[in-house]
Amino acid sequence: MPKQKTNSGAKKRFVLTGTGKVKRHHAYHSHILTKKTKKQKRNLVHDTIVVTDNLKQVRDLLNLR
Repeated sequence: MPKQKTNSGAKKRFVLTGTGKVKRHHAYHSHILTKKTKKQKRNLVHDTIVVTDNLKQVRDLLNLR
């Protein structure tokens, strides 16, 4: 049986931490930044952990079990 391919978009967007959690970037920080406040843009810079509701979907895309 052939190996499962990892989703190409997912492998560019998500990173696994040492403890097995999945790290992601915040959205809304790539363009149309003039109407966003400094505080909003500053808070979008930091990475965060994928919430448990979406974790199964992301792990399936990355072929992690």
